[in-house]
Amino acid sequence: MSPAAAESRQHVHYDRLIAAAQAVEAPVVAVAHACDRNALESALDAARLGLMTPILVGPEARIRAAAAEAGLDISSLAIVPTEHSHASAQRAVQLVREGHAAALMKGSLHTDELMAAVVQAEGGLRTSRRLSHCFVMDVPGFPEPLIVTDAAVNIAPTLADKVDIVQNAIDLAHILAFDEVRVAILSAVETVNPKIPSTIEAAALCKMADRGQITGALLDGPLALDNAVSMEAAEVKQLKSPVAGRANVLLVPDLETGNVLAKSLTFMAGADAAGIVLGARVPVILTSRADSVQARLASCAVAALIAHSKLAGARLLGS
Repeated sequence: MSPAAAESRQHVHYDRLIAAAQAVEAPVVAVAHACDRNALESALDAARLGLMTPILVGPEARIRAAAAEAGLDISSLAIVPTEHSHASAQRAVQLVREGHAAALMKGSLHTDELMAAVVQAEGGLRTSRRLSHCFVMDVPGFPEPLIVTDAAVNIAPTLADKVDIVQNAIDLAHILAFDEVRVAILSAVETVNPKIPSTIEAAALCKMADRGQITGALLDGPLALDNAVSMEAAEVKQLKSPVAGRANVLLVPDLETGNVLAKSLTFMAGADAAGIVLGARVPVILTSRADSVQARLASCAVAALIAHSKLAGARLLGS
């Protein structure tokens, strides 16, 4: 699919996500190092649609210069000045800890720099859950949003890591109001093979779900990609499961696999990918300069729904 065709097609799943996010209170979002056009446009577009109230964190002169160069009016947005990107990441995290922001958004700094501030032992935003990344994908022809995890944070996750990664994705699917969460644990084959460690881990994760160590979803694996998402492929392999051929969450073996899968869907199948990091005290929006406008807005919408869910949970606990 050509870039023009991909940009012009309808985004039914993302439209629903954005509409759902517009129905809840817009969270305050600290945009870490908002010093380029992409970061500023994303913040302004999301604010215009009622998906967030941005706080721009970074060197004020650079922020204003980037806005002027791009012809963007940021007069309505608050700016918290910092000296450099490292300070921007630290200050954005501090705004969350002080209760001034309910989400983070990556600006024009490296992902590693922002995440280092999030996970630091003192003054960070860690919880008991391991951090992981989810792509919420709008894939042409796919009947519902597709979650792919983890394609950006955990390079070579262990079995213990995957427990948190899959639980984070399941929790996200419930926040996004999936009717049923069906997790396919991907490998190269659909049978357990001692020579392929990911198949053994897949079998272990399924048994952990049986024993209540992973909750809220149907799990099956190992599954190859074809028999995870294609009923025809699942039937050819004679796989009888409520997940095979119908998965809406894909747990990949490692970051390389997930990254290639997500980018293949984006650049070869015309999909859009909204990126979010879970497992911290607040959602972290990760966008790329290559993202479409719709994907960036969907990332903000997902963060808004997560922030609303956390706030609702806090209110329940405090009632």
